[in-house]
Amino acid sequence: MIARPVKHSLTLRGHRTSVSLEDEFWREFRRIAEARGQPLNQLASEIDAARGDIGLASAIRVFVLQDALDRGTR
Repeated sequence: MIARPVKHSLTLRGHRTSVSLEDEFWREFRRIAEARGQPLNQLASEIDAARGDIGLASAIRVFVLQDALDRGTR
């Protein structure tokens, strides 16, 4: 099954931006933010600040994947 990305708006340091992610990534991204006790926008801002040259959507996908891998090894 191939999922199409879904666009959502985020606010990063006071600026609105749109990010397109597949529903599965949105669900996990929200779960991670909730587990950390952070608003989604705050977590997105942290990822944005550390992402370097890659796009924000890709950085979020890698972050979500890394979180899943880390949880799998605990």
